[in-house]
Amino acid sequence: MEEITEKEQSEAIIVGSEEMELNISHILEKIERFTQLVSELLESGKSMFKELSNDFEERLIMIHKEQMEKWQEEIKELRLIDASNEEATALLSNARFLLQNPFSES
Repeated sequence: MEEITEKEQSEAIIVGSEEMELNISHILEKIERFTQLVSELLESGKSMFKELSNDFEERLIMIHKEQMEKWQEEIKELRLIDASNEEATALLSNARFLLQNPFSES
């Protein structure tokens, strides 16, 4: 039977510890890289959503402005039609009056 000396056990523990520390070090490096990646993605996402939000807001304001202009134009056209109708009504009323009260020759 082979006996392991105290010195050999100590060296095995140290070797094991060094290997363990190396493994832990690799995991910590992975954590750091992953954390950095997540941070970059968050910043990129925030930037993208802010840009999209600004574009959305600008487009919504533009749609509102275009619709208001369209309705203002419709109101203007209705007022022009109304003025034209009032003018035609006045002309027809005058014509009716003239036709109902012809000049009489004596």
